[in-house]
Amino acid sequence: MDGGVGMVLPGYVAPAGPGGAGGSWLTGGKSAGAGSATGRPARCAKRAVRFDSRSVGFRRGGARVRMAAEDEKKTGMVETAEKAVKVAPAEKKTKETKRDAVPVPLEFKPKRESFPELVLSRTADTIDDIKLHFVRKYFPDKSIQGSNRPRVIVLGCGWGGHALVKTIDTQKYQVVVVSPRNYFLFTPMLASSAAGTVEFRSICEPIRASNPYIEYIEATCTGIDHMKREIQCVSPTGTEFAIDYAHLVVAVGASTNTFGTPGVARYCHFLKDVDDARRLRRSIIDQFERANTPGISEEERIRLLTFVIVGGGPTGTEFAAELSDFLNDDLKKYYPRLITKVTVKLLNSGQSLLGQFDAALREDAMKNLQRNKIDVVLNARVIEVSETSIKLKSGDELPYGLAVWAAGNGTRSLVRALIDSIPEQSGAKNQVLIDRWLRVKGTTSVFAFGDCAVSDVDPLPATGQVAAQQGSYVARLLNRNVCLACEIPVLLPKKMSNDLTPEQFADMQSELSGKRNKIKFAKPFQFLSLGIMAYVGGKKAVADVDAGDFQVGNVSGRLAFFLWRSVYLTKQVSTRNRILVLQDWIKTRLFGRDISQF
Repeated sequence: MDGGVGMVLPGYVAPAGPGGAGGSWLTGGKSAGAGSATGRPARCAKRAVRFDSRSVGFRRGGARVRMAAEDEKKTGMVETAEKAVKVAPAEKKTKETKRDAVPVPLEFKPKRESFPELVLSRTADTIDDIKLHFVRKYFPDKSIQGSNRPRVIVLGCGWGGHALVKTIDTQKYQVVVVSPRNYFLFTPMLASSAAGTVEFRSICEPIRASNPYIEYIEATCTGIDHMKREIQCVSPTGTEFAIDYAHLVVAVGASTNTFGTPGVARYCHFLKDVDDARRLRRSIIDQFERANTPGISEEERIRLLTFVIVGGGPTGTEFAAELSDFLNDDLKKYYPRLITKVTVKLLNSGQSLLGQFDAALREDAMKNLQRNKIDVVLNARVIEVSETSIKLKSGDELPYGLAVWAAGNGTRSLVRALIDSIPEQSGAKNQVLIDRWLRVKGTTSVFAFGDCAVSDVDPLPATGQVAAQQGSYVARLLNRNVCLACEIPVLLPKKMSNDLTPEQFADMQSELSGKRNKIKFAKPFQFLSLGIMAYVGGKKAVADVDAGDFQVGNVSGRLAFFLWRSVYLTKQVSTRNRILVLQDWIKTRLFGRDISQF
């Protein structure tokens, strides 16, 4: 530990033994949350002792008392585990803190790793993951060790939840996944499935296949009581039940943000899940079949074949590109009389498409979309959607036959309820506030990441790449013996768990009391950006390639398309998915997309 950088070392609170309340190995006195007749695991008190080369600081309830290091020996203010730390008079009457509250570190400034350091660190993590998967596959009896393991509940089967489930050690934890869907969805290819380029099942992977030793419950979480460490759920049949936990992972993603625009929820298609893509794919064919009906007017036929996509981000842009390919490669052959009446419009409220990309790539994307006869309308804000038309803020009204809304992410009701239940979340807007270790601020046992969470220290884009890295990070925190209830997570000796019995607490107390200078802290999460890419139609794409914080370069056109397909193929979560996706691409190339209605 560097001498010039102050570190906060939290005081552990022992659970009550047969003789009564427990005490802290740093404070020696009684603390809030110490001990219970139910045998709950030990947790860390809110108060903490701060060590550096010059002084010792003590904080409780937000107050600090500093004293010179040389006075420490004279006054005995900080002693062994058996002796108490004297508290300043003003601190003695401080009310007991909540047992599930995490104070904010005072001066902790973690080192940000360089790209080579981060790559080496991730390589070491990958080696550990390979060892874990080897044991899981070839020594299945070792993957489960009895029913007294701490329970980890994972809400969601998206990028973050799936990554965590694959990486977590089921020898140490009983893992329960609660989600209304029992599969992981490769969302970057959802637009491709809606247009028929790939099949729906090719981009789905059952969550049980990612780790056969987890338990899955098909249900929707309706409430979280972080003080009781319990969640409330409801099954598809309406059955209500509750589950307690040692650690909770909130990875429920985000909903579609309609911005309160009238008519959007009723008349527009969304593109968030397989069901959305299936409905959208059927509706595209429906529009052509209706337009082909004899006796309708030319004006009505043109309206039915007008497709409007609202939102110029990656989802909206890629669906417009995939739809353009579907029209030019396949529907043109089957509906030759109607294809000339088709119009595809892409509306964006901003001044450019793909705002996350470099300006040159945005320009390339715009030109390619227009080359494929997609009418891109910028600075177009939708204020109302009716059954047959879309009204813009400019006063224009666009007749349409099919509308797709891909204009942003909204907040799920569960996330909003969690925010409202925690005082420390008072500054949160649409996402849960998390700390550097992805813990929900104001709790010690709840993690959150992905689209439903944001760090006010290091905000990150809402992408699958971020969520997947965050999920793996949290799994590794749990796998390693880290005191997750500590103000700054401390790496405990391997023989100790982060959920301690009174006997284990006593062992830890004696072992760590003389090793304060050797204490190691868990590294905060750091995102390793590899870039972003988007398909823009006509077998062309744009790619912004990064290496951590450094931009490697921009690629566009056919080369970017090859890179786009290569990355998406290798990023599939299983060999089965890779084979199915590759098979679908070959099949589409040779025989075209299927236009059958189901």
